[in-house]
Amino acid sequence: MDTDQLIRTLAADDTRARPVGFVLTLALLAAAPVSLLIFFAELGVRPDVMTAMHNPFFDLKFAVTLALASAAIIVSLHLTRPEASMRGWGWLFVIPAGLLVAGISGEMMMPQRLPMMTRLVGHNSRVCLTAIPVMSLPLLAAALVGLRHGATTRPALAGAAAGMLSAGLAATFYASHCTDDSPLFVATWYTIGTALITAIGALIGSRVLRF
Repeated sequence: MDTDQLIRTLAADDTRARPVGFVLTLALLAAAPVSLLIFFAELGVRPDVMTAMHNPFFDLKFAVTLALASAAIIVSLHLTRPEASMRGWGWLFVIPAGLLVAGISGEMMMPQRLPMMTRLVGHNSRVCLTAIPVMSLPLLAAALVGLRHGATTRPALAGAAAGMLSAGLAATFYASHCTDDSPLFVATWYTIGTALITAIGALIGSRVLRF
């Protein structure tokens, strides 16, 4: 049986693909308390969170991270099918990027009390670069367990999507602690943390998701 015929056969057989979304959901629900335990043990919610909720840039952080997680969930589930490609799906990741661009543009048009470099570097860059990847790891492991129930022919790409999924969720937790609300900070440090866990996801996924 050649490769093309194998892929067509797998695509026609939904018995393995059907439970992927369900298993992925269960796995993430099981891993989320572990990430939350890390969050509350080491960080916790910022003390002025009720006041911060009136700041649109604080709210924007959650819009960006949840948009990333949502896009990654959709793409990762799509990639569990053997015939799947990224053609027509990559635009989903434009949504969180577009939100960030809009936020940065809006901030630039406002009178600023702090210089741009101060807003970009912030006060929590080191914490951000540590917290997001560490809280992502349990979620990444869960995502990979869930995606193993699929039949992806692009394991590295699916692993990268799992990394973005886990980083998006972990960054959502972290955003409630982070006192740096500037979109410049989010675009820089959240992105670096997400890129790191995405690379880890791609590396591990290339091995554990191989069908």
